[in-house]
Amino acid sequence: MANGSGTKGSPWELKTPSGLSAFQAYRDNGADPPVLVVTVGSTTLHYQLRCLDDLRAMLKAKGDWVPLGSADEQKPAAPGTVEAWGRDPKNPVGGWYGLKKGLRGRFGNYVPPVMEALGWAEVEHQPKNNRMRAR
Repeated sequence: MANGSGTKGSPWELKTPSGLSAFQAYRDNGADPPVLVVTVGSTTLHYQLRCLDDLRAMLKAKGDWVPLGSADEQKPAAPGTVEAWGRDPKNPVGGWYGLKKGLRGRFGNYVPPVMEALGWAEVEHQPKNNRMRAR
């Protein structure tokens, strides 16, 4: 599903759920807090690394498919989506998992393929309206 081992020297080579865009991701455990680094072209996004475990726990608790609902930070996220959960004040970190103001969105676009690469989730790969669930 993904080339690379998820390190800075060997990042995962991934595609967005729709398959239209390629990006790289890796875990930086040495950062404070530890981060998931996502590079799309010349743009780098940072999400708290704990998002992977927290999202996995949320998906397991739901026990069913959850829509992804990707959206930029400046746009509202559709309720009930992975994107909305990734910025919800009621999630385990009390808000945004994204760390760079202005680039905190698109959680539902970039984190699910990482979860899939880890074997922790199943992600749909349709042109749009994709969903995911825990494995």
